[in-house]
Amino acid sequence: MNTPQVLSRADLRTMLRLVYALHRLHRLPAYRDRLADELPPVSRFDPGHESVMMGYDFHLTPQGPRLIEVNTNAGGALLAYRAYDPTFPSAPMDRTNPHLLTLLQTFDQEMTLFSAGRIRRPARVIILDEEPEKQFLAEEMHRFADLFAAWGVEAALADPGELTMDEEGVFFQGKRIDLIYNRHCDFYLESGPLAGLKAAYLAGQVCLTPNPHSYGLLADKRRMILWSDEVELRALGLTEREIRTLCAVVPFCRLLAEMEPERVWAERKRWVFKPVTAFGSRGVLLGDSLSRHRLQTLDPRTTLLQSFIPPSVVPETRMKMDWRLFVYRRQLLGVAPRLYQGQVTNFRTPGSGYAPVRLIP
Repeated sequence: MNTPQVLSRADLRTMLRLVYALHRLHRLPAYRDRLADELPPVSRFDPGHESVMMGYDFHLTPQGPRLIEVNTNAGGALLAYRAYDPTFPSAPMDRTNPHLLTLLQTFDQEMTLFSAGRIRRPARVIILDEEPEKQFLAEEMHRFADLFAAWGVEAALADPGELTMDEEGVFFQGKRIDLIYNRHCDFYLESGPLAGLKAAYLAGQVCLTPNPHSYGLLADKRRMILWSDEVELRALGLTEREIRTLCAVVPFCRLLAEMEPERVWAERKRWVFKPVTAFGSRGVLLGDSLSRHRLQTLDPRTTLLQSFIPPSVVPETRMKMDWRLFVYRRQLLGVAPRLYQGQVTNFRTPGSGYAPVRLIP
């Protein structure tokens, strides 16, 4: 959709304050100590760098933005860019384009941090996903490969089965891989096909970005339970302003196991039910459409209850809308409204997708 959607600068500032607060929180020793027993060992390993293409998703309310979730493999950045430049990527990449250059430079920064300054740019990059050619965003992954190639970096899409991976490194067609742009949704590298990558990652043989460390600290949905608990937050070393921001922007969240079943059923319309390990809105259920039988089938230990925050609605089309901030560390890479129909975000209906944004005072 090419019709610009309006976002106030005040709402954008609130979103950014939330991003900055979470970025500082995830680096605080008290926060990491608090989560030590909850995180799997692969997530407790700190690779020395962070994660490209973080996504922070919000709904707008009359009281301001509310965080819906954080993602470490946030797809769609180049689709969002296309909303501003419909010719992209049919025209050759402009090496001076500041937006694309900034995006690519985040991978440079990851490589530099990973190598403690020894390597400024990866020579070979793999864009990794499960059967990438079958993924809904396969075209975008190909465009990333094209951008890397125009930048002088060898790049290819690959399924884990096409790689040789162990504690000695990661190889593709006999060549050593420096950096993996990870679009795979096994966030903790738990499945068999990723065992070799897990070994290489833990041995410090490949720059994996995004990685399990960032996912565990920022994007595991269970983290929102802590972020919405003022008492917990006050024990972690945040400033008063950061605490106020988190309490105002993060909706109340709890595990289903922590709630009294009959109360949940009676108040189901005020909740969204989310599998804590799901992605792409898979398995998300709105309480107003939930039957008692379906509720009883949910695993209380792995189902997150999140206060229902309705999305905005575009008056002209009746499309629902949320907002994604693409971020690297504390650096804003882009802001994009996402338009959709149905229960959850998707781009499969006519008129859905990313739109340009127009900032207003």
